[in-house]
Amino acid sequence: MPASLKTIEIELNTLLRPEQFKDYCPNGLQVEGRGEVSTLITGVTACKALIDRAISEHADMLLVHHGYFWRGEDPSVTGIKRARIQALLANDISLFAYHLPLDVHPELGNNVQLGRLLGLQPSGEFANYQGRNVGLIGSLESSCSIPEFTGLLESRLHRKPLVIEGDRTQINTVAWCTGAAQNYIEEAVDAGADAFVTGEVSESTVHIARESGIAFFSAGHHATERYGVQALGSYLADQFQLQHSFIDIDNPV
Repeated sequence: MPASLKTIEIELNTLLRPEQFKDYCPNGLQVEGRGEVSTLITGVTACKALIDRAISEHADMLLVHHGYFWRGEDPSVTGIKRARIQALLANDISLFAYHLPLDVHPELGNNVQLGRLLGLQPSGEFANYQGRNVGLIGSLESSCSIPEFTGLLESRLHRKPLVIEGDRTQINTVAWCTGAAQNYIEEAVDAGADAFVTGEVSESTVHIARESGIAFFSAGHHATERYGVQALGSYLADQFQLQHSFIDIDNPV
């Protein structure tokens, strides 16, 4: 039996509580399609390639981390934005997107899921954004060298990280925050972490890592944020007996 789109929307908003966040974009239903859902596709970003794959899979609903209508962008529905939205509407596919609410969810979130993938045991939070912490800090089961931790990241994320070694010889305490969280490196230092893992890197990040001594790992924005949306999609599939597939549109950033 198909599930009601409205019922799924209520479940998602109850679970992720988007009203608690002052985010860069609207969280929740961004493009409304058919009123019933049987097939769910999840992905990191609602790019045209993902939409085309969702169409080929006869999806009723697309659930992503990076959707549309970002703060400060041109609100006109033209060009690339028009092509994406037109494809969704023409095929009656609903688009849901959750940004910060998905990053920080304590069970299904990007940070928790990445920590589990890397074998990190969370012990606290850091990275204050508008009054709440959006990153995690914890430890490895056993300390390791920087080359060993680099190998762990590469083997689990299938992407070679950019590494600034700092002055650590061993890594035990790790701070991590998925995506573009490189500006939180000084908070990671203040929290006493031996290493900081995020997705992206800025020019200034390199100097802060070298001068503070913390080991810094830029492991890929896309690569670090694959996992929350998969966990959320699996949760919905179990709750509503949906067909669910995660489609990974590769992105080297």
